[in-house]
Amino acid sequence: MQGTCHCERVTWVLNTAPKSVTACNCTICRRYGVLWAYGYIGHDIHIAGETASYRRSDGGAIDFHFCRNCGCVTHYVATRAGEDGRHWTAVNLRLTEPELIAHLPIDHFDDLNSFDDLPRDGRCVSDMWF
Repeated sequence: MQGTCHCERVTWVLNTAPKSVTACNCTICRRYGVLWAYGYIGHDIHIAGETASYRRSDGGAIDFHFCRNCGCVTHYVATRAGEDGRHWTAVNLRLTEPELIAHLPIDHFDDLNSFDDLPRDGRCVSDMWF
């Protein structure tokens, strides 16, 4: 699966087909309006093109990347590697073709209040995208 920013200067490739997408309600994800799929940068996620990044002022655990030209949020990368040396990464699935992910269920993550995964409510991407 592949995604591109609006001007097509940044692309990502996800080698593993996602089984779901994550919608997070944290103070930044809800502003970006992203839907995330996960993997590890340099392993099953590959990024091409030049991005700029943003890290929360409190230090944050992830860097959000966006296209320097059109501003689309493309992905995020964990600021610290895991024990295996890999960096947890998420790509913004809103940058791929809608029909490729329309059927995927949405996992809601409550990062605003509880830092918990919420139960699935039966909605899929096509319910959010119209």
